[in-house]
Amino acid sequence: MNPLVSIIILNWNGWQDTLECLESLYQIDYPNYHVILVDNHSQDQSLEKIREYCQGKITTESKFYTYHPENKPITITELTNQEVQEQVNDIEILNNHLTLIKNDRNYGFAAGNNIAIKYTRKAHNPDYILLLNNDTVVDPEFLTKLIQAAKKDPYIGILAPLIYYYDYDGSQEVVANLGGKVNIKKYPGYYDLTEISSLEDYPENIIECDWVSGAALLLKSKLPIMQLNDDLFFGCEDIDLALKLKEYGYKSVVVLDSFIWHKEAVSRKKRSSGGAKRALMEIRSNLTFLKAHNNHYYPYLPLYLLQIFVLYFKIIIKRN
Repeated sequence: MNPLVSIIILNWNGWQDTLECLESLYQIDYPNYHVILVDNHSQDQSLEKIREYCQGKITTESKFYTYHPENKPITITELTNQEVQEQVNDIEILNNHLTLIKNDRNYGFAAGNNIAIKYTRKAHNPDYILLLNNDTVVDPEFLTKLIQAAKKDPYIGILAPLIYYYDYDGSQEVVANLGGKVNIKKYPGYYDLTEISSLEDYPENIIECDWVSGAALLLKSKLPIMQLNDDLFFGCEDIDLALKLKEYGYKSVVVLDSFIWHKEAVSRKKRSSGGAKRALMEIRSNLTFLKAHNNHYYPYLPLYLLQIFVLYFKIIIKRN
């Protein structure tokens, strides 16, 4: 019997990316999964386009797959975020079904996912929950490989695939994320393993690390913590969760024979890419994360502020 996996995708004004992601998911070889799409109160045509895709009225194009019209229509159950708190969905779970949760406002990454996590644990009681970014495309075997690795060690709590850039100067074979390490003494408190190593440095199929990317994060459903920290509206939710579970003895790993492609995987390595407002939101989340995990946060705060200044000063100089 294959364990049931609930796959949660968050959408906010990004229906084109979401449809490409969905089509890749509905072509995977894993036989027992359910897709839950959470719309964070999009103001574009997302809801309409998602419905049309499920009806087979919209095709998707991608360099990673050929569109399959034969798996349409995809049935949809639509619920508001209030309804998912009040009722349990007792429909039969099918691979070609989509549960669409319509939030009444943009709750951000953490709270938006938490709504779906709480709902699916109550409604479907899955063995695993996968958080997947809407701007990803998955390999057909990615979930099978993750589940195979998860079964091998009861102390593995969080798993992630190897993440490639969706397009890096025309290449789809450039590694974007191998997992990461934490260094609380230096802002922002974490770094990517790709910053200090390459894929060739890891001969084994599994890399144990401090955290894995929330772009594709598989959780065993019976972990002591199953909610993301919604104080972190703009990043670090995945790192925060991994560190908290590590205190309970659970490991975070990247499975190298499971892989996906991510359009925005470069985001953690870019600072202030969206202007001053984005930079301030990122700084706020990073400092909130550091405060939660550094018992000596206030003595370190002047150092963090100096490191922030130097970081963004270098960015400004480089741009000019």
